[in-house]
Amino acid sequence: MSKTKIGIVGAGKISSKYIEVCQSLPMLDLVACADLEVEKARRAAEKYSIPHGRRVDELLSDSQIQIVVNLTPPAAHAQVAMAALSAGKSVYIEKPLALTCEDALRMIEVARLRGLRIGCAPDTFLGAGLQTCRKLIDDGAIGMLVAATAFMLCHGHESWHPDPEFYYQAGGGPMFDMGPYYLTALVSLLGPITRVTGSDRASFPERVIGSLPKRGQKIKVEVPTHVTGLLDFASGAIGTIITSFDAWNHNLPHLEIYGSDGTLSLPDPNTFGGPVRLWRAEGNRWEDIQLVPGYVQNSRGLGVAEMAEAMQSSQSHRANEKMAYHVLEIMHAIHDSSRDGMHIEITSTCERPEPFFGFILI
Repeated sequence: MSKTKIGIVGAGKISSKYIEVCQSLPMLDLVACADLEVEKARRAAEKYSIPHGRRVDELLSDSQIQIVVNLTPPAAHAQVAMAALSAGKSVYIEKPLALTCEDALRMIEVARLRGLRIGCAPDTFLGAGLQTCRKLIDDGAIGMLVAATAFMLCHGHESWHPDPEFYYQAGGGPMFDMGPYYLTALVSLLGPITRVTGSDRASFPERVIGSLPKRGQKIKVEVPTHVTGLLDFASGAIGTIITSFDAWNHNLPHLEIYGSDGTLSLPDPNTFGGPVRLWRAEGNRWEDIQLVPGYVQNSRGLGVAEMAEAMQSSQSHRANEKMAYHVLEIMHAIHDSSRDGMHIEITSTCERPEPFFGFILI
């Protein structure tokens, strides 16, 4: 397999792990990084021995780059993705796909017309932890799927993040920040969702930053910070998801899936590894399950490589725009349901991604 040349736009906090992983995967050739603050891109290029640290327009005009990895803040996802697509490049986007469903649909249509790919984080469902859960479900370990629960509760990011403001602005909040990990995990394992019901609130009107360099500054909260959703799956299973920036601590699991013959305890969907535990009805005890071979360490960028391989083999990629759009619509619908006091039917759907057995290098 020849290497697919990629460029990264956005040299912020998350870029370092993407750079390290993309440089370690044999099918990718990271040739440039860019940022609105071009000096940040140049520093990253020097630190990681990337050939070019550039302005964004320079990267987009580079004819050798086939995939643009879009690591900009969520408010810029659609603008940068559209610019990359317009330049004839496929794009892989950090979650969420876009701030609005309308922007996301425009991106998807442009990609379709130009014969380009859109991929989107999270790619954690490709890791050994959730792929082990996929195999257990497909092998019938818990029988008929009945229900699922998902919990992500913390007290917000202002205590540690150097620039936490956007977590409390449009496109932020716990559902849009962390919901994609949990919803993508559930959809990849249980299939698409047909209806949601939601309830949300902004418990505190402002937050005080506790981290440097902005310690003591106040943030006006513009989005709900405690969000609960009920999820009706096409399979008949019923899910519950709670995401919150309003809880000091909790003793809830990350994810559990309940079946007619047992219960599956899933790992943190913001990670690639385990643990995975299984309770079988006939065994009446928890079993620690050995993970299938695969990626267990932090491997953000794995989805970029999987998309690049799929492009070369003319196959569908797994962290694709249909699943990302489905998750985006679900998140909006949970908030809309709370606002309007009604069930919301989900208009999009997607296929369960095929199990991921690793790369086939040709």
